[in-house]
Amino acid sequence: MKLSKAQRKLRIRRRIRKVSAGTATRPRLSVFRSNKEIYAQLIDDTEGRTLASVSSRDKDLSTNKGSKTEIATLVGKAIAEKSKKVGIEKVAFDRGGNLYHGRVKALAEAAREAGLKF
Repeated sequence: MKLSKAQRKLRIRRRIRKVSAGTATRPRLSVFRSNKEIYAQLIDDTEGRTLASVSSRDKDLSTNKGSKTEIATLVGKAIAEKSKKVGIEKVAFDRGGNLYHGRVKALAEAAREAGLKF
């Protein structure tokens, strides 16, 4: 029986979460991609806390015009800057069931260029 897109994405998300969990020293960089926006969070799974978050809906990023991929690049740079302020350099990347392609890849590469290691 063929899985729907939503069921397949949920299965991939659960598989990723089994392997990678965030700690205080190496939080999980979780990416959520909707049709219009993109969100990134640094999560400490041991305490269940969000250490930093950035989205394309933030006031400083929502004023920028461009393609969704360009905005995802800005979100990647912004999450890297916020993580440096918190004192985090290494993260575990969680693509959230999305393919490592397009906007998710642009966000990840921008975060790497800005200094995050994963």
